[in-house]
Amino acid sequence: MSSIPTTHSAQSLIHLEQLCKSYSLQDAHGQIITTHVLYNINLTIHQGEFVAIMGHSGSGKSTLMNILGCLDTPTSGSYWLSGRNVAALSSNELAQIRNQSIGFVFQGFNLLKRMTALDNVATPLLYAGISRSRSRQQALEFLRHTGLEDYAMHQPNQLSGGQQQRVAISRALINHPSLILADEPTGNLDTQTSNDIMQLFEQLNRDQGITIVLVTHEDDVAAYARRLIHLKDGHVTIDKNNTEATALHETC
Repeated sequence: MSSIPTTHSAQSLIHLEQLCKSYSLQDAHGQIITTHVLYNINLTIHQGEFVAIMGHSGSGKSTLMNILGCLDTPTSGSYWLSGRNVAALSSNELAQIRNQSIGFVFQGFNLLKRMTALDNVATPLLYAGISRSRSRQQALEFLRHTGLEDYAMHQPNQLSGGQQQRVAISRALINHPSLILADEPTGNLDTQTSNDIMQLFEQLNRDQGITIVLVTHEDDVAAYARRLIHLKDGHVTIDKNNTEATALHETC
């Protein structure tokens, strides 16, 4: 496998070069229709950053998130994750990265409805080959960390939206990932609960140094991030530091 350039190998967690994504479909007349979603994205995110990716519907932000999470592949260009060329990895290696290096948090929580909160959190460890008893023990610790120890045996339909999202965050953290990808993590929550969830993300980033990249269209959610990236029609139009969030972190 080729080594990455020294300009970003030592520091960057995520590095994109001229990354493009398009989809091709055949219409009813047999003609190929190509839709371009991302255009020549050049982006570097370092370990420990807290980044918000913003943009209106159709801007390409969710497509970019899927590529960062190794759930989709670019049409052209390159993606380096922790110094590894993602395009050169096998399907098994990509699955291992998704299970051990990346924690996912989604708007819809994506919890298994018939499982308790405890077993939802423990699931990634079971996939990693850890025994059920040990997995559940570790899952309880993470539920305790997110304030849900007393709800460990509740099923998702017995929990509020905010509690379900905390379960999802606990599950995302269980394998000690270096990166958390959160796609509209507060989209189904009320304002106060959204603030609570974002404060939890902020704490994880500040105290544990976990890199957080979240997709949102809400300014008040993006305000928690220290870096703001705006997409419009598949292009990065703004990439700037969020000075208010940076000042907040420096004073904490």
